[in-house]
Amino acid sequence: MNEPQPAPEGGRDEGGARYRRPAALLFEPGAPVEEGTDRFFDLESMDDPRLMLARATELAQAFRAAADRATEFQAVAAAQLADPRRFDRLTPEGVAEQAGWTEDYARKMIEYGESLIAGGGVKP
Repeated sequence: MNEPQPAPEGGRDEGGARYRRPAALLFEPGAPVEEGTDRFFDLESMDDPRLMLARATELAQAFRAAADRATEFQAVAAAQLADPRRFDRLTPEGVAEQAGWTEDYARKMIEYGESLIAGGGVKP
């Protein structure tokens, strides 16, 4: 499945609507933040390249898994919002607008979400 395209420079679309930016995840949540430090999960402080590679690999795998899971939840939510049984259902265009996707991508996500729902939804 194709991913949504990045927002154009300036953070606005052709109509002037502002794009939402994803939350920055630059450090381990809950870790103490030191003023004036720029750190990424403490990778820059590791001296041993073997340990750095192992930790960076763990992080990359965790982020990929989190992105896949978030995409599943996006698809289920898109399908629920487009459900014709809802009195306030959204069209694929409405889903696309709300999520910052193209209409074609919204249709694909709605279909994907419908298949997930038919299979029992996203499991915790």
